[in-house]
Amino acid sequence: MNPEGLSRTMLVPTLAFWVLNGLLLLVDTSGKPSFITRYRIQEDKNSPVDPTKLRQAVKTVLFNQVFISVPMVVGIYFLMSWRGDACGPELPTFHWALMELAVFSILEEILLFHHPSLYKHFHKQHHEWTAPIGVVSIYAHPLEHVISNMLPVVIGPVVLGSHITTTSMWYCVALVSTTISHCGYHLPFLPSPEFNQCYGVFGILDRLHSTDSKFRQTKQYERHTLLTSLTPLTQSIPDTPKKGQ
Repeated sequence: MNPEGLSRTMLVPTLAFWVLNGLLLLVDTSGKPSFITRYRIQEDKNSPVDPTKLRQAVKTVLFNQVFISVPMVVGIYFLMSWRGDACGPELPTFHWALMELAVFSILEEILLFHHPSLYKHFHKQHHEWTAPIGVVSIYAHPLEHVISNMLPVVIGPVVLGSHITTTSMWYCVALVSTTISHCGYHLPFLPSPEFNQCYGVFGILDRLHSTDSKFRQTKQYERHTLLTSLTPLTQSIPDTPKKGQ
């Protein structure tokens, strides 16, 4: 048992999550700076965010992190330590770490918890925020947080017997990625959050099962790309005017 390794596994990803979301919350609650708010993908929403609704969401997120994520990470750490020396002095090579991250991503894509029959009882809570913000990326029913948010992320390092450094890096990537995909801003040079009616991370399974068919007929799909300029895509690819306008 390596207390330093365990604390690193929990604290580094959690710190990355709250630092990023703290910055986003400043924008969400104040509407400033304006150069960021102009990248909002739903321009008429969260201007500013409802404080009562936000407090409820933050309480749920903190509950999920403290009472679900922490015990699961501790359990996974013990399991990985039982399998081998997760905190060994020899670090994984750059190419091996990249391979592991690729495998982790594929496993997460396959194991996401989006079965239609379970939507009404569990996943529906997550979509109470029809115009999401970053912190609600893990606003979910506790059971969904275990099955959909945690298991797809932690299973990869267990299967591969990964080193603690790769595991911590992966947890950071997963938390930052889900924050960006829920933040409500399509910012330059960051992954696009312009998805809808989709059930995977990369869209591979959505394309195979045609669960993105409606999404591919929308303006959001046209904007679902990496923004490489400073002009918001809502301006360069505007919505089709409604009849009568």
